[in-house]
Amino acid sequence: MMDTLLTAEIYANSPRFRRRSSTFVDAIHDLPEKEEMAPAQLYSTESGRLFHSGRIVIATVGLPARGKTHISVAVARYLRWLGVKTHVFHLGDYRRATLGPGKDVPDDYFFLNASPTSVLLRNKILKKCREDIYHFLEHENGQVAIYDAVNAISAGRKSLAKEFAKHSIQTLFIESQCTDERIIQENVRNVKISSPDYQGWDPEDAIADYLARINARIPHFETMEEPDLHWIKMINAGERVIVNNCAFGYLSQRIVFYLLNLHIKSRQTYFARAGTTRDEDSYKADASLSAEGLDYAKKMTDALLKHRELERQAVIDNGGPDNALKPLTVWTSTRRRTLETAKYLETLGYRVRQRSQMSQMNPGVCEKMSERRIRLEYPEEVAKHEADPYHHRYPRAESYHDLAVRMEPIILELEREQNDLLIIAHESVLRVLYGYLMACNAADIPKLEFPRDEIIEIIPSSYNNVAKRIHIPDLPDRIIPGSPEGLKIPVPPSGNITPFTGLGTPRAGSGTSTPAGIPQPLQLRRTHIDPSS
Repeated sequence: MMDTLLTAEIYANSPRFRRRSSTFVDAIHDLPEKEEMAPAQLYSTESGRLFHSGRIVIATVGLPARGKTHISVAVARYLRWLGVKTHVFHLGDYRRATLGPGKDVPDDYFFLNASPTSVLLRNKILKKCREDIYHFLEHENGQVAIYDAVNAISAGRKSLAKEFAKHSIQTLFIESQCTDERIIQENVRNVKISSPDYQGWDPEDAIADYLARINARIPHFETMEEPDLHWIKMINAGERVIVNNCAFGYLSQRIVFYLLNLHIKSRQTYFARAGTTRDEDSYKADASLSAEGLDYAKKMTDALLKHRELERQAVIDNGGPDNALKPLTVWTSTRRRTLETAKYLETLGYRVRQRSQMSQMNPGVCEKMSERRIRLEYPEEVAKHEADPYHHRYPRAESYHDLAVRMEPIILELEREQNDLLIIAHESVLRVLYGYLMACNAADIPKLEFPRDEIIEIIPSSYNNVAKRIHIPDLPDRIIPGSPEGLKIPVPPSGNITPFTGLGTPRAGSGTSTPAGIPQPLQLRRTHIDPSS
């Protein structure tokens, strides 16, 4: 009876069973929906598997604090964006689910020569994790399962590959190896902050415990050298990459290509809208900023720089190192309004780079048209748009799907960027990039809101990303236009018409305002979208 209750408890706590996240929560650990099209998915199949590829298990290899979980989550994010049904199985999640809340592992659990009781516990946790991997791949049309664990011993890795091969599943190992102590120390600090294992711990105790885990594994760890296995070895956060075999289809090559662009160093990403222009209604005019737009650009710059300095001081106050801020790089589109919004940062010496792929969605024939006129002239198109606002495009216009596919080079460059990054762009572009970083589904992306009086900060951690908002004070209400009710038309270039009823962050002045420079978690509310740039 006790075993039955224990099994039921493990099943109920299994990491496979997760609630759907909201758009303000990183959904990378939600199970993919069966009928859900991914944002950049080009086609669908009856089996749910793409690129003429079979089932693949990606198994991570490496000592603790080497970035294995970061790599697992990043690869899952990219593959799911492409439409490959992918899920991450963190062995640590299964350990926590099996033990239950508030219970510590046995003292020798992480040691190779553990007691029989600890070995039995480890085997039970491994068995449950493997069962869920098989269930995902065989009964849920899963295509890629990422097995996030240490996998320290060569014999164990060979046994794992043989076991999966019996079920016609290819195994690809990814090892993260670090010889740079600075990267290891940064990863230890990040794990101390973000790992569920150390919630509520004293920081120094957390670091000491985690370092003990690492030291217990070092004498027994065997790096990847097996010539007959498929593996990729990333050295010092992508400084050098070694690839062995990995030639079992197009999908494996896409994974290798993505990893060549990936690093595991932490950095912040900020999203900001461009200022208002002299000709807000025109997509083609590419007008310069108005006086209010220039004022917004200056206040946005001041709010961001103040916030960064406050964050640096907070790290120092919490006992962290007194390091200089990471360099900040600014990306804009090639349109005048985004370039002029970045002007103040450029005069302060920050590097500004133009990205043509980050131009806003083309509204096509609907440019400058009122909602009434669009409904009268294109009733069939309006009905199609209401049925699927993400994939539908009006005549000679772009859809959000078109924009997501166009921006894949930007996403890869986003992964390569090692500086902190500010992206100044049209709201449609910010929706797509936010959708990638927070693993939003395609249906949510058109509903995301980025008010002009907020900078959105995406804070990465090994397990998931966190979104916060930075309030920009003293902006006139008229440059943050209200949204009429019930319009279902394409995203226009201006703020005078707004297309979607959706989910977003609270506006300042609506009872949720915050002091300048103080980040707050994104919150969810029912609102309407301002689609201006």
